Amino acid sequence: MAAVIDRAALDSATAHGTLGEDGRSGAALQRVTLADGRRVVVKRYDPRSDFVMRMVGDERGREVELFLDGVLDDLPPTVRHPILAAWYDDDGRGVVVMRDLGDAVLTWDHLLSAAQLRVVLGGLRDLHAAHRGRTDPLPTSLDSVVGIFQPDRIRPYAGVPLVDAALRGWEHFAVVAADEVGQRVLALSQDGTALVRALAGRTPTLLHGDVATVNMALEPHGVTLFDWGVATVGPAEMDVARLLVGCAHTFDVSFDEFLALQRDVAGADHDEASLELALLGSLTWLGWNKALDIVEHPDEAVRARERAGLDWWLAQAGRAFERGLV
Repeated sequence: MAAVIDRAALDSATAHGTLGEDGRSGAALQRVTLADGRRVVVKRYDPRSDFVMRMVGDERGREVELFLDGVLDDLPPTVRHPILAAWYDDDGRGVVVMRDLGDAVLTWDHLLSAAQLRVVLGGLRDLHAAHRGRTDPLPTSLDSVVGIFQPDRIRPYAGVPLVDAALRGWEHFAVVAADEVGQRVLALSQDGTALVRALAGRTPTLLHGDVATVNMALEPHGVTLFDWGVATVGPAEMDVARLLVGCAHTFDVSFDEFLALQRDVAGADHDEASLELALLGSLTWLGWNKALDIVEHPDEAVRARERAGLDWWLAQAGRAFERGLV
């Protein structure tokens, strides 16, 4: 039986340098070898350097709380988390010790095939089905996840590079999406009350909250998801839409092919109205990034690709508005 991992085990471990940041959050990652030979990755939460934590009001690392409270104990067989141990340090900040997933971890350089996306979407389907109807709240609210890049919320943190980029992006969005649909999206990005109310009215489930290729690994059982710090409760389609809006450039399928795959994988669990709302919500979340690339990216091909992509996203938003979902 493997030895228990605790603070003393880390004190006697051999560090192998930092691995950079965890996804987009800024949490510090370090690979270490324990005294018994096991290689693990240690994540330390610090709201002073972690933008996402500050935006959702997380003062010490909610992923630790989710693990200790058993929220991650009931994942389906096709979905795993990598956490081996977690605790709060003497300073009250979270420490998470994870399996070292090595090359199984996806990066921005991976190009996912339709077959690989089917594995990911199948895992999300199983995760959401296992918790369908969940109403017990989690520490991170749906509102804070939906509005994480709301200009008024992030403006106090101007000077942080990501914040400055988002604020510039929303200014660009007003220009590159100047039609009625674009302006309605922009209004929701500034005040998402109606959108959150509409999303909260759909069938709820446990959401990872930040599904992205850089927050997952493909393993024989299916998909392993990490960075659960903004897990929340809401409609299943939010996880799917966020994966698409943030990572479509890493897919070897088109936007429409991805949605067709999602509908097929979800089967009877698919909810088209929830998907349309989630697609709209994802544009209010990351529309600034698309506008920023359209205006500021040095590569003309990327600018053209993002322009076409934004047009597709605006068309999806238009459908949600036409149906009166918001």
